Amino acid sequence: MAERSHLKAALAVFWSFLGVRKRRDYDADSQVLTPAQVVIAGLIGGATFILTLLLVVYLVLKFVK
Repeated sequence: MAERSHLKAALAVFWSFLGVRKRRDYDADSQVLTPAQVVIAGLIGGATFILTLLLVVYLVLKFVK
């Protein structure tokens, strides 16, 4: 059950990053997820996003030379 709530938190943060959350989904998630789960998922998602951007920039700079 815990793995399912972690996945639900990750999906909630992912869709929120994209800005396409429906009010109905937000309300459903707020009943199930704890603030700690959302904050941790947000930090992991943000770190993943930044590291992906850094990797893309590194690869572009490496292959442009």
